[in-house]
Amino acid sequence: MNNQTVSFLDNLPIILAGPILKHTDSKSVTVLVVLKQACQVVLKVYDTIDDGERLNNCLLIGQRYTVALGKHLHVVAVTAVSGNGENLTSHRIYAYDLEFTLPNKTTLSLEQALSSPRFPYVSISYFQHQKPTFILPPHRLEDLHIIHASCRKPQGHGFDALPILDSLIATTKQIRDRPQQLFLTGDQIYGDDVADAFLWYASPLGDTLLGWEEQLPIGQTDRTPQELPAGTRATIATVNAGFTAGLHNKSEKVSSHLFSLGEYYAAYILAWSPVCWPDTFPDAHTITQDPDVIKFWQESVKYLRQFMATLPQVRRVLANIPTYTIFDDHDVSDDWNLNQAWCLRVLGNPLGRRVVQNALLAYAVFQAWGNTPERFAKGENGENLLKAAAAWSHFQGKNENAEKAIARYVGIPSINPHTNLPNFVLEDGVFTLERDPQVLTWNYTVTSNCHQVIVLDTRTWRGYPADAKPIAPPMLLSPSAMQQQLQAPLQQTAHHQHLTSFVIAPTNVFGLQVIDWIHHWQLKREKVFSTDVGDAWNIHFPALARLLTTLCEQRQKLVILSGDIHYSCTAKLSYTKTRNPQQPSVLVQLTASALKNEEPITRIIHTKLKNWLLPEKKRYWIGWNQPPNLQEISARKLRHHQAKNHPDWYCLLEWIPKQNRRNFHQLTDISGLVPAHKPTINPKWRWLEPFMFWRSRWFQDGREVVGVNNIASVHFDLTEVENDYQVIHDVYWFDSICSNQVVYSRFTTNFRPNNKS
Repeated sequence: MNNQTVSFLDNLPIILAGPILKHTDSKSVTVLVVLKQACQVVLKVYDTIDDGERLNNCLLIGQRYTVALGKHLHVVAVTAVSGNGENLTSHRIYAYDLEFTLPNKTTLSLEQALSSPRFPYVSISYFQHQKPTFILPPHRLEDLHIIHASCRKPQGHGFDALPILDSLIATTKQIRDRPQQLFLTGDQIYGDDVADAFLWYASPLGDTLLGWEEQLPIGQTDRTPQELPAGTRATIATVNAGFTAGLHNKSEKVSSHLFSLGEYYAAYILAWSPVCWPDTFPDAHTITQDPDVIKFWQESVKYLRQFMATLPQVRRVLANIPTYTIFDDHDVSDDWNLNQAWCLRVLGNPLGRRVVQNALLAYAVFQAWGNTPERFAKGENGENLLKAAAAWSHFQGKNENAEKAIARYVGIPSINPHTNLPNFVLEDGVFTLERDPQVLTWNYTVTSNCHQVIVLDTRTWRGYPADAKPIAPPMLLSPSAMQQQLQAPLQQTAHHQHLTSFVIAPTNVFGLQVIDWIHHWQLKREKVFSTDVGDAWNIHFPALARLLTTLCEQRQKLVILSGDIHYSCTAKLSYTKTRNPQQPSVLVQLTASALKNEEPITRIIHTKLKNWLLPEKKRYWIGWNQPPNLQEISARKLRHHQAKNHPDWYCLLEWIPKQNRRNFHQLTDISGLVPAHKPTINPKWRWLEPFMFWRSRWFQDGREVVGVNNIASVHFDLTEVENDYQVIHDVYWFDSICSNQVVYSRFTTNFRPNNKS
């Protein structure tokens, strides 16, 4: 698209991305749509008959005007509600339709708005009526089906696993088996670690959609995104903006860092829709003569093309299942708010502040608006943020009042005029970033007839130790955040015994023990940015103790959904109060990562080599409530420490082994992509192939984790024990031997405590 004008928009449909089905319950349905021109959008929700085959009565209706985020970028999250008090129910397939009225009073149907000369036929439905459909969560836990995943980098190695969900929905034969909710638990886009080829396209696309070029504050001058081409941003990102992803000889991680608002907007559109992608990328040799850059360019283009090829399936998925999201660090930049040192480095720089503000504004529009539409309703702070965003674009980034309003609503702290550093507030012995009373909150809760999902914001409300160095690991939730985000919603439903509670923690509560060792070792060496020291709950013992007591004092059974770490696994924690051992609590942690970002190290731990060298053993802790703290001990010393140290509680963590892989035969054929993905063997070494045991399925199938691109399903079965459920965690991934075959690894556990050594 370089050197092209906005005429490229003529070949695009009105809808650039979406429809994306967002917050959905029995009383309301919200759909997000991204369009290239302003219009009024009407949403209608229908009952269906014959298991979804035919539309019936219109039950819900709503309308809303788009918000002009750019000259050619108009976004709306429209919510439909009942006019007569009628509610949607479980075990029924509902359909929805959209209607678009343009400024010239022309009205377009959904089918018309999706199609164009470049895209003459677009299917976003699983039925002949061509309307997207969905179902609500059930009344019984054993009928609940949740999908979760995280970490989707366009140029990440391997196939994108999100399209697997398209096949899961398409091949579901029973209504009760169709997935009801999708939770994307972080890193929906990558602001850092951006491929040069991606930025080469996303940057001018963003400017074109905005209709203007942002003036980025760099040193004493302002520069536009086009003056900062792909592959040249490392020094500016690290020195001028203060970002840490490029430290420790990793400049390639930030050489194409997103900076401008248009670039962050474009990243979301390109992540969720095939509409705006280019037909071709330039040959690497026309960009550079550096052989290393050429190599990385060609490799990233290969994986970008694989990503693009399955975007139609991704688009259909997002239109047909309620999708809830929360950010992690890469939605802004690696290490975002990792510790106080990061905040001082980045938020104390004009460019760093601007980039974080741009990322959070894009998150608010493309993720938070649909997650919590009530916060963007008329008169709410979310609506005020949208007005400020529209004003900022209308005045082409030169309206100071709009910029200040955006900063206030998305939570950018004010600057101390004496130090030019961000302001912090002291709270219960920790510093928190200053929060304006009008700031939007990003955490939220989703509740149905059988479950409650508490989605945590572990990035913007951290507690940084006041008596330690700025690089010290933080509390991922400050004391006030713990109360408001976790304790309050748990208490509100404490008497609803029929609800099973889920907590979405974008960063893992418990990870591999070797990672713990590395984090503590790197912390001693003060190299915290190279391995994300501080992003794990169990690196800050008082915070972990407070989390466990908050959860286990409120619930005896609880599921934690997490991602972030680029492998999937299942673990169970049994928590016993010393004074009341007859009422233990059980936390089951289900991790799903990455959708598209497998790495050499994760592919290694995917194999049996991990089990042989570093098997996960049972781990024991004793803990205290006042002040919160815990201590890891051996099983042999458990009784001794209980008698000597008088803990308030003790717990046992065990990793659940996965069962042998199972075939999933219903996947849409993707064999055409295999030659670009499957490694080839030099013919002269082919005779060695029978001896390459590491390529065999036997070796590839490890015991504890799935370390290749994957997506996971969570469901439950009743057991023979009264009121006990078996938790089933099915992790779907591409077979490393036959990469057009999808298999799944099943992890099963239950809510029965295991306090035996």
